Amino acid sequence: MALAPDIRKWLSERFSRHVKFDEPMVRHTSFRVGGPADAFVTPETADQLVMLIDWASRREIPCLVIGDGTNLLVKDRGIRGIVVVMSACLNKIVQSEIKEDRVFVTAMAGAKMQSLCRFALAHGLKGMNFALGIPGTVGGGIMMNAGTSYGDVSGVLSSVRVLTPPGDIRTIEKAHLNFSYRRLAWPDDVDPRRQRIILEGRFCLCPADSQQLQTEAEAIMKNRRKMQPWWYPSAGCFFKNPAGGRSAGELIDLAGLKNRRIGGAAVASEHANFIINTGGASAADVIALMELIQETIQQKFNIRLEPEVKIVGT
Repeated sequence: MALAPDIRKWLSERFSRHVKFDEPMVRHTSFRVGGPADAFVTPETADQLVMLIDWASRREIPCLVIGDGTNLLVKDRGIRGIVVVMSACLNKIVQSEIKEDRVFVTAMAGAKMQSLCRFALAHGLKGMNFALGIPGTVGGGIMMNAGTSYGDVSGVLSSVRVLTPPGDIRTIEKAHLNFSYRRLAWPDDVDPRRQRIILEGRFCLCPADSQQLQTEAEAIMKNRRKMQPWWYPSAGCFFKNPAGGRSAGELIDLAGLKNRRIGGAAVASEHANFIINTGGASAADVIALMELIQETIQQKFNIRLEPEVKIVGT
C-alpha cells in the first residue's frame, strides 16, 4: 500500500530534495537488485534523524534504517514504508580519549567501515586491520558483529550509543552487549518490541608501528582481492559459517555448486560463498539460488546454512 497523501506531504515539507518517493532500491544496494521503497529519506542532521524516527514510530509507519546497503537483499516488490539512510548525517570519526596504552576512537554509525580502518592506519592504531575490505557502515558492522578470520567488531568495541523510539538515547557498555558469531543481541533491559538504532560506536585501539600496520594491511587486502569476485555486484559472503567443521564456502564447493546459476544470479567460481549478480538478476533469482544451496547442503551434509545477508521487503 502506498503512503497516504498527508504522510508524503509531511515528508516533502521537512526533507525537500532529501526525500524520494517510489525510489528503486536497485540504486542503493550492492547487489543491484530490489524494488522501490515507498519513501527514501536521507536526513542531513542527527536531529532530523531523531525527529523522523520518532514521527514514524508514533504514526506506526514501518521504518527501515540502512547504511550502504552492502549486506541487504531487497525483494522485487520493494519496501513498504520509509527507508532512512544515515550516511549523510552520522559520518564523523574522531579520536575521543587516550588512557595509558589505549586510544578510544568514536565512529558514527553512518561512517564507512573502511573509513574507520583508514583512520586507524593513518593514526598508527592497531585493532582495525581485521575489517579491511569489509564493506558497509559502522552501524551495520556493529549490528552483525562483522569480522574475518583476523577478528571481529566485538574484539575492539567499547560501547555504543543507541536511539530507541520515541527519542530515548542511551549508552550501552560492551559488557552489557551479547555478541556471538555475526550477531548482536541486546541486553534484557532493552524492550525487544521497540526498534533500536545505533548512532555511534566507541572502539578501543592500541598505538603501534605505522609501517608494520601498513605492511600488514597491504597483505590482507592483496589476499582478499585474490580470493573474492569483487568485480561483480554482490553482498559479500552470503551464508554464515556453520559451527565447527567446514566453512559455508567449502561445503558449497564440495557440493559441486560453484558456477551454478539461476537467471542472472550465480555462485562465484572464485569463492563459493558469494552469490553474484552477473547482469540483470532479480531478487527472486538470488533467493531461488539461495534456497537451492540450502536444500543441497541439507541433503548432502545435514547442515542448514543460514543467510548472513539481511533479506527485506515484500
